[in-house]
Amino acid sequence: MATQFVTPNEGGNPLRAEPAWPPVVVGGAFQTGLNLMRDLLRRGVRTVAVDHDLTHQGFRSAYGKTHQCPNPDSDGPMWLEFMQRLSNELGQKPVFIPAADVFIMALGRYAPELAAHYLNSPEAAQLQAELCSKETQYALCAKYGYPCPRLAYIQTRTDLDRFLAGARFPCLLKPRSPREWDSLPAGNPAYGRKIVIAETAEELENLYDQLAPHRPQAVAQEVIEGLGNQKRVYISAFGQGGRLLGDCLVKEFRSHPAFTGMPPVVQPIEDDRLTKLCRSFLQELSYRGICEFEFKLDERDGEPRLIEINPRFSGTGDAASYMGIETGWLHYLDAIGYPVVPVAPSHFDFYHIALKIEAAETLPYVWNGTIPWKDFIAPYRRRRAYFDLDWNDRQLTFTTLAVSARYLAGSIWRHLRGLR
Repeated sequence: MATQFVTPNEGGNPLRAEPAWPPVVVGGAFQTGLNLMRDLLRRGVRTVAVDHDLTHQGFRSAYGKTHQCPNPDSDGPMWLEFMQRLSNELGQKPVFIPAADVFIMALGRYAPELAAHYLNSPEAAQLQAELCSKETQYALCAKYGYPCPRLAYIQTRTDLDRFLAGARFPCLLKPRSPREWDSLPAGNPAYGRKIVIAETAEELENLYDQLAPHRPQAVAQEVIEGLGNQKRVYISAFGQGGRLLGDCLVKEFRSHPAFTGMPPVVQPIEDDRLTKLCRSFLQELSYRGICEFEFKLDERDGEPRLIEINPRFSGTGDAASYMGIETGWLHYLDAIGYPVVPVAPSHFDFYHIALKIEAAETLPYVWNGTIPWKDFIAPYRRRRAYFDLDWNDRQLTFTTLAVSARYLAGSIWRHLRGLR
């Protein structure tokens, strides 16, 4: 049966889902996926999550229900069967929205088999899977002219030697997808890492030689020069045919280059040049879905260069909801066939804080003077939105506060011992 729509609200899009509208299955129950569940449930969308990792926050949250599923990386056919069965149990074809790379790749791999059970475009799912792999991601950037640092896809030591012939250091190695290095031996320098950085050619060769027996495929790249506060994140949702539904931009507030994952603090900004650069790339691809670009302004020429593309709902992407761009809601409306009216960001005067990351990583750089005290305090004197603090989800909020307090206490203790 086709979805029936009521008259849209004054702004052009409905404020809440109708009771008969399809449900959503979120792929991933880490805090990122949990926040997506929260946003959709607040809009009245019947939402559940799936994850194979029972340690993730969604299994202990007040928001929705999380089902344990097989690991799609290691048990793909069983995961496919589980997802087909879950769709039947929900009673309607749901929309599947990934919030973790493992589920992007699984959706792309099994898109034809899932088409009868989920309201996802197989073509869109396969493009998202291509963008999730560094190998094909950078190839698409080269094809459509998105600026990247000098890099090379490495499969053998010969490939690495060819890259080193003209490389400027420091350089880094990173996996094709973030979880690839999770299976390395525990003593390997790349184990569980998203990147490894080398200051010299000899150091990079040594890192690759330890990596190659286990994971010879990697991306070698020159480091983009400049402090962390030159990092920008573009967050968006696009509809069928690459039609823009909504997008926005944030900048990393903390300035130390050690923050290579999700930034602890970001703030909204406006920059038409950077927004149009990312927007036009996705429109060239006729992209459909949620997408995030992480890039950095190179201090040598001020030009943006890509760090990575995340074709999914992301941790930093949570900031967009507070700017008035609810990418999950916009994507859901488009997926069920609602004629979405594009929206623009409307809130800029706040900081978005990932409290546990902030507590774990920031204070050491305050102690050594890299981050001035005034910069450390600044976000807490303004309006704030939190990635991992929500008083409507008290159990997880108390966990966040306890873990953050432990990180802070440890940092203070190590600092005081160092003063002795």
